[in-house]
Amino acid sequence: MATITLDGNEIHTVGELPAVGSAAPEFTLTSAELGDSSLADYAGKKIVLNIFPSIDTGVCAESTRRFNAAAGSLDDTVVLCISADLPFALSRFCGAENLKNVVTLSTFRSPQFGDDYGVRIIDGALTGLMSRAVVIIDESGTVKYTQQVPEIAQEPDYDAALTKL
Repeated sequence: MATITLDGNEIHTVGELPAVGSAAPEFTLTSAELGDSSLADYAGKKIVLNIFPSIDTGVCAESTRRFNAAAGSLDDTVVLCISADLPFALSRFCGAENLKNVVTLSTFRSPQFGDDYGVRIIDGALTGLMSRAVVIIDESGTVKYTQQVPEIAQEPDYDAALTKL
């Protein structure tokens, strides 16, 4: 269990992020087109998992914008923006912002993602949503970097994550 904060108040996640050097847990999430999208769909690419509570918050929106900007110059890399938001909300945001370099995925049909990656919030106002975290996975499916952002209202360390690609 990770201890993080929301506006300075302590909350917890169901577990810990996958260990660096371990195989990334498999997942199947819901795409913007309402189809299935799995980790295996991105085999052979470097993967950034930008995990967050909801696209309808300022910090989550900014992380999606920032990773979208970075993704435009990354070779053989895909940025997956993952939350419990419905695919419609994620698509609406990316369309309004003209974000074309990220893939949005929803956990709404696959709550086990939050458990497998240790990011499901288990208490407080955001219970059931994902915490803010970044996981970098290499081409072979190995976890290369993780960051559990300690305060939900804080942005991830973009530079630290992107240098692991």
